[in-house]
Amino acid sequence: MSINLLLVDDHAVVRSGLRMLLGSESDVEIVGEAGTAREAIEAAEQLRPDVILMDIGLPDLSGIEATREIKKRFPKVAIVALTIHEDEEYFFKMLEAGASGYVPKRAAPDELLTAIRAAASGEVYLYPSLAKLLVKDYLNQEHPADEKNNLDGLTDREREVLTYLAEGASNNQIGAALVISPKTVERHRENIMRKLNLHSRSELVRYAIRKGIIKA
Repeated sequence: MSINLLLVDDHAVVRSGLRMLLGSESDVEIVGEAGTAREAIEAAEQLRPDVILMDIGLPDLSGIEATREIKKRFPKVAIVALTIHEDEEYFFKMLEAGASGYVPKRAAPDELLTAIRAAASGEVYLYPSLAKLLVKDYLNQEHPADEKNNLDGLTDREREVLTYLAEGASNNQIGAALVISPKTVERHRENIMRKLNLHSRSELVRYAIRKGIIKA
């Protein structure tokens, strides 16, 4: 099954390069392009892509604002940031807006494809050097001593699954690590989301960071 992908970047030459790079992949179908945030919002409504590859620096609204608006209207559409910005401000703002991935433009093509496929599967992909910012952010905050142990009624197995999910592991990878089936992993994941009142993988990651259960 192909991943319907929308490309959003204000530079036509960048979109052309991405189309050449990604269009040859058998599981990726580029269904449209946009050069502004407003065009991206309109295209999301018309095309309902599985994944949007979103630049942050757009000429009208920012990619952050576009992401927030698209996620509000179409929560099932996954958004991956592909940007030159690697500082904390943009990174955290994109996550808060609902992005499921964050990849710098200097990343290798394989990293970008991994992020797109992860987002299409409901996973979160963060470029390794940027993922460390989440751990750093947590460590720099003050937390009650018992907060790490207060995981809102999760079972021991659900805590294990939550840790792997927060680190970006897929259902298959978690199943192999815990010697359970991917379907069982998915059932645990649904229970975790219900108990914690979370609605997306990105919310789950933020929760795990707040609780300090990401493995550094």
